[in-house]
Amino acid sequence: MSVSTSTKAITPSDIRARKGGTPVVCLTAYTTPVARLVDQHCDVALVGDSVGMVVHGLPSTVGVTLEMMIMHGEAVRRGLDRALMVVDMPFGSYEESREVAIRNAATIMARTGCAAVKLEGGEVMADTIRFITQRGIPVMAHVGLTPQSVNAFGGYKVQGRGEDAQRVTRDARAVAEAGAFSVVLEKIAEPTARAITAAVDIPTIGIGASVSCDGQILVVDDMLGMFAGFRPKFVKRYAEFGDVAGSAISTYADEVRSRRFPDASHVFADVAPTETAGVNA
Repeated sequence: MSVSTSTKAITPSDIRARKGGTPVVCLTAYTTPVARLVDQHCDVALVGDSVGMVVHGLPSTVGVTLEMMIMHGEAVRRGLDRALMVVDMPFGSYEESREVAIRNAATIMARTGCAAVKLEGGEVMADTIRFITQRGIPVMAHVGLTPQSVNAFGGYKVQGRGEDAQRVTRDARAVAEAGAFSVVLEKIAEPTARAITAAVDIPTIGIGASVSCDGQILVVDDMLGMFAGFRPKFVKRYAEFGDVAGSAISTYADEVRSRRFPDASHVFADVAPTETAGVNA
């Protein structure tokens, strides 16, 4: 079991320095208990706007609000000691202008205690990334398939194939030059992701990209198998918690209906047991 023994909090500069070194391990987290688990094993805990789909049942990330991200960010912060906490800026919170973007980024940082924010977009967002980072807010960038733009893409399609490789590469170069400390490469053709990793001087964090990336990230609920039926090609299921939970709930329901639960060991007698060994039962 790969449990980190380090108690020093990881910073954006630490992640930036990992370029070409030991791969950066990242997972999403939306709650305090999961954050505590992630903190033991991972370098980065991303409070992703995927929370809208995973926790709130939304059809995409587009409906996620700033308040939702702050609420889940506050919960995750309570569970972290060492992992770098990054919070997604939701759709509509940074596109209007640089000024709106930094105002919302500062609000997220102040209220959640995160160390960095993440926003989607390549060349079109480079000026905003530069504006934010120059004012002291570290930014993790995100190019390739950017879920907040899924309607413009026409679905969750692979990016960076054929001539499109040039566009995705330009996006990655632009955010690196603008000051992002790392960049997520999502659902990008493997050769393109590999080439981008070699071309930019900041760590690339792959999701459906290449093993050559400087790190990897998955949605924690996906890799734990919390939901049946949803299995993107780029997700490896490390457990099937959904099946285990479903079986447990089924057994509970059967025992309640047959009056096997609660039994004598789960209820309280009319008279309290005698105190023994200094423990009040």
